[in-house]
Amino acid sequence: MTKIKIKVGDTVKVIAGDHKGDQGKVISVDLKKSRAIVEGTNMVSKHQKPSAQNPQGGIVKKESPIHISNLSLLDPKSGEATRVGYEVRGDKKVRFSKKSNEVI
Repeated sequence: MTKIKIKVGDTVKVIAGDHKGDQGKVISVDLKKSRAIVEGTNMVSKHQKPSAQNPQGGIVKKESPIHISNLSLLDPKSGEATRVGYEVRGDKKVRFSKKSNEVI
């Protein structure tokens, strides 16, 4: 299993694939499959049977997972895509942006 540098709540940009250029907040991360669900990107139509929660049924639009390698974290300072580094500052291990050297 690889180290995943993207966490829930991060703002990311899609850098490859059909949804290249889209930005959004990470809703969930699947560590085993190395995939993340990003708000508003990679939308798919799912046919749903009528149920107690949804008595009408019909077609529902929802986000589909994207592979982590196709995502890049956005720098909090400039808003550009950046790589992530780890270092110990004080007594804490922190993530920092390689572009602006700022703690994420």
